[in-house]
Amino acid sequence: MTYRNDPYDPKPAAQLDQSALEDGVTAAEKAFAAAADPDALAAIRHQHLGDRAPVSLARREIGTLPPAAKAEAGKRVNEARRRIETGYQHRLVELERQEAQRVLAQERVDVTLPADRRPRGARHPLTTLMERIEDLFVGMGYEVAEGPEAELEWYSFDALNIGRDHPARTTMDTFYLAAAGTAAGEAGLVLRPHTSPAQVRAMLTRQLPVYLICPGRTYRTDELDATHTPVFHQVEGLVVDRGISMAHLKGTLDQFARAMFGPQATRLRPSYFPFTEPSAEMDLWFPQHRDGPRWVEWGGCGMVNPRVLRACGIDPDEWSGFAFGMGIERTLMFRHGISDMRDMVEGDVRFARGFGMEV
Repeated sequence: MTYRNDPYDPKPAAQLDQSALEDGVTAAEKAFAAAADPDALAAIRHQHLGDRAPVSLARREIGTLPPAAKAEAGKRVNEARRRIETGYQHRLVELERQEAQRVLAQERVDVTLPADRRPRGARHPLTTLMERIEDLFVGMGYEVAEGPEAELEWYSFDALNIGRDHPARTTMDTFYLAAAGTAAGEAGLVLRPHTSPAQVRAMLTRQLPVYLICPGRTYRTDELDATHTPVFHQVEGLVVDRGISMAHLKGTLDQFARAMFGPQATRLRPSYFPFTEPSAEMDLWFPQHRDGPRWVEWGGCGMVNPRVLRACGIDPDEWSGFAFGMGIERTLMFRHGISDMRDMVEGDVRFARGFGMEV
């Protein structure tokens, strides 16, 4: 032990011994060399440069030396600490360089490979839903019928028992391309407000019985908002055969509803349409509706009006049939909880991408 009144201490503390300091430096260099990465090196730093490291404990012993011995001892301790810090920094630089080289090797990009910078898109969900519906009914023995979108007024209204004074035939509801009596034809030309004209064409040209659906784009003079759009899609179904009844219609629509929404409670609510008699609205029960459990209208249906059959040259005493029509947009909204129809028509790929590339 040393005393402050001694002019010189011939026996310095053990930590201040030059051999002890050299051992500390050697131990630190070996430990730093053994570290495999910067994180491992940082983890052992406190053992050689921390408060409890040998060189730090030696520095504390300087205060116990007489004044004549402190300067020389301080130089030896500071030199040892400098060598340890220098060794640490050199090893850190070396490990960081090795780590950078490893990352560069792993993340190397072959710039000579052909690049495809086009982002992956998605099919529009309305398209894939119509195809899913077509597959369902084709599997049930139906055919898929198509018709022109610019349609004669006779096919769109007169053949469907929609009189000339019916509100649906005004420009408030229908887009007219050419009025009746013009060069385009006495019946006039419209953008079809429903896909029913394709059904009329099928009854005029096909052999009975007929089992078909008519999916496609339709037009009405509605303002674009959360629940309406001037351009929308429908799928209409038509069956004309002997002995067809409302029971066949109910069974067909129940199967349709299960395929679209899973096990689903349904009901037929009496309604009126000029082209069906009797007529009904198809309602679906949604217990998890955002506005609380409720019945929601899905579409219209009914038995084909005998006047429509006669207009197409079919004897209603021998043949009967049913028809139905559902909106594709409305079906998509029910299936996926979409609250704003504008999302479907604004063309933002972020909306369609959520449905993927279903085929």
